[in-house]
Amino acid sequence: MSKGSNLPVDAPAVRVELAWAAGPGVPDIDASALLLTEAGRVRDDGDFVFYNQPRHASGAVTHQGKRSAAGTATDTVEVDLRSLEPAVERIVLCASADGGTFGQVPGLVLRLLDAGTGTEVARFDMVAGTETAFIGGELYRRQGKWKFRAVGQGYASGLAGLATDFGITVDDASPADGGSPAATAPVPPAAPATPATPAPPVPPAVPAAAAPPPVPRTGAPRLTKGEERLPVDMRKRLSLRKEQVAVSLRKHGATGVTARVILVLDASGSMSFLYSKGVVADVVERMAAVAAQLDDDGEMQAWTFASNPARLPDLRLGELPEWLRLHVRVGEMSLFRRGRKKGLDPRQVDMREVGIQNEEQKVIAEVRAYVRENPASVPTLVLFFSDGGVYRNAEIERQLREAVEEPVFWQFVGLGRSNYGVLERFDTLPGRRVDNVGFFAVDDISTVPDPELYDRLLSEFPTWITAAGRAGIL
Repeated sequence: MSKGSNLPVDAPAVRVELAWAAGPGVPDIDASALLLTEAGRVRDDGDFVFYNQPRHASGAVTHQGKRSAAGTATDTVEVDLRSLEPAVERIVLCASADGGTFGQVPGLVLRLLDAGTGTEVARFDMVAGTETAFIGGELYRRQGKWKFRAVGQGYASGLAGLATDFGITVDDASPADGGSPAATAPVPPAAPATPATPAPPVPPAVPAAAAPPPVPRTGAPRLTKGEERLPVDMRKRLSLRKEQVAVSLRKHGATGVTARVILVLDASGSMSFLYSKGVVADVVERMAAVAAQLDDDGEMQAWTFASNPARLPDLRLGELPEWLRLHVRVGEMSLFRRGRKKGLDPRQVDMREVGIQNEEQKVIAEVRAYVRENPASVPTLVLFFSDGGVYRNAEIERQLREAVEEPVFWQFVGLGRSNYGVLERFDTLPGRRVDNVGFFAVDDISTVPDPELYDRLLSEFPTWITAAGRAGIL
C-alpha cells in the first residue's frame, strides 16, 4: 500500500504486525494501539493497549508481544473487530522507538493479517526520519464496515506527545530511563485534559467535521489582518482551528514556522457533488486557518483547475464569506457556448473556460511560474485538493521532479475517489534530492475532525523544510 491509501477489511479479526531488521545500533520498537471514539479521543486511559497494559477490558484488542527470527524482529497487536464496543470508531496503530529514532530502523513495515487464516491483507513499507513515535496505520469504521488506512505519520514529540494528543494521561519519564515515553504507563487522569479557559465551541451550522475535541493551548495564535471583520461564528471557528494548526506544527517540531500558502481546488465535472453539498466551501474555510497561522498577511493565493487552470482573486481573510460565495464553483450550464455567462460577476472566473477534464500538470506549471516570478523570504506550501481521475502521469511527474529545486512543498489531498496515479506513488519515486511532495486521501473529508486533518496535512512539511535547508534549496 502507499501512504494515504485504504482498503476494506473483511476478516472478523486481524493481526497488525510491525516488523523491522534488528541489529547493532537499531532502536527497539514497541507496538501499541489507541481505541478512539467518533470524537477522535480515548474514553479513558484503558483505551491505550501496549506492553504494560497488554489487554483491553473488552478483550477486543491485545498486545501479543515481540518475536525475533533470522534478523527480523516483530511486535504484534491483535484486534477482534467483532468484539469492539459500538462507541469505538477507530483504532490507531502506533509504535515508539526506544534508544533512537525511526530513521535508524531499517526495513520498517506494517503487515495486516487475517488472524484466522494468517493471510496477508495489506502491507505498508514505511519511511521515517527523526521521529521517536509513529502512527503506522488505522482501522476505522465506515457505514458499518471496517477499513484499513496506511498513515505513516511521525511524531517529533515522541509517544508521550502522540498519546496525550488523543487524551491519554502519561507520567513524565524519569532521567533514569533516558526520558523515554515508551517506558511510561498511563495513569488515571486527575482532571480532564482541557484548557483553563474553554475554547469556543464549533457552531452546529458547520457542515464539515463534527466539533473537534479540546486541544492543549500553546499560547495565543497569530492575529491575522482582517480577522476582526469576520462574522462572530466564523471568527470563533477560525480561532480554534488556528490553535489546532499550531498544535500540529508543535508536534512535528515546527513551532514558529512561517510560510506562504497557496490553495489549489479541483473543479472538474466529478467534483460537482462536493461543491453542491458545501464540502469544498468548508475545506476552504479550514485551509484559511492554516494560512492564517503560517502567514500573518491575511491573504492566500488560490487557483482552480479542470481542463485549464485559472487563478482566482487572492483570498483575504476578512473577505472569506464573500470569497466563498463568489469563487467556490464548478462548471456551469451551457459550458461550450461562446461569450460570458449572463449575470457573471466581473470578479469571477468564467468556469466554462476552465472546462471539466483533469489536467493537473497545467495548474502545477502555472503555480510554479507564479512562485518564480514572485519570490518570497519564506517557503511556499501548496495545498492541492482533487478527487482523482489523474491520467497525465508523465507530465505531472516531470513538473514535480523539476520543482524539487524550488522552495515549494506540494501537499496533495485526495477527496474520496480513486485513481490518483503518480501523486499516490510519488513518495516512493527515486532520483530526487529531497521529497517535495506529500499525499493522503480520505473517504469523506467532512467527517475528519480538524485535529486529525491538520496533523495529516502538516506531517511532512516540517521534514521537507529541514531537508530543503540542508540541500541549499531554502
